[in-house]
Amino acid sequence: MKRFLGAVGAVILGMAALPALAGEIEIGNATLRPPVVAGGNGAAFFTITNHGPADRLIAAAATAARSVELHTHIRDGDVLRMRKVDAIAVPAQGQAELKPGGDHVMLFGLDPAATGPGAHVPLTLTFERAGDIQIEVPVAALPAAASGHHGAHGDQ
Repeated sequence: MKRFLGAVGAVILGMAALPALAGEIEIGNATLRPPVVAGGNGAAFFTITNHGPADRLIAAAATAARSVELHTHIRDGDVLRMRKVDAIAVPAQGQAELKPGGDHVMLFGLDPAATGPGAHVPLTLTFERAGDIQIEVPVAALPAAASGHHGAHGDQ
């Protein structure tokens, strides 16, 4: 019985690493950069692979956050500034990569209980064509010297 339960546990853990697939849209490599301070802001990064016609990520939601927005970075001289955007384009038969320094999903006022070590934050992504896709985003370990990324979004 212990072997069976161990095998089931291994399968479940392995499934967490698999990409989410909904119709023509596949979400992979998801990670959440946690807040620097409890109750602060975090950022979700992932790759969107589109196996169909062009689509757009138009919204995101998470019950573990006070609010969620789609963001990008815009170069202003020598400074990268973050801006809210209405949508993130996903090309037909292509990919959109949400990554540090580029497009990302910003989560404001994250529940500290939901972002501890080993946690997964449920995130609902809404696409213009594909509709809602729910994913579980693993929380990354915060580096010893916290990144300045969060401070630009007003961690408190």
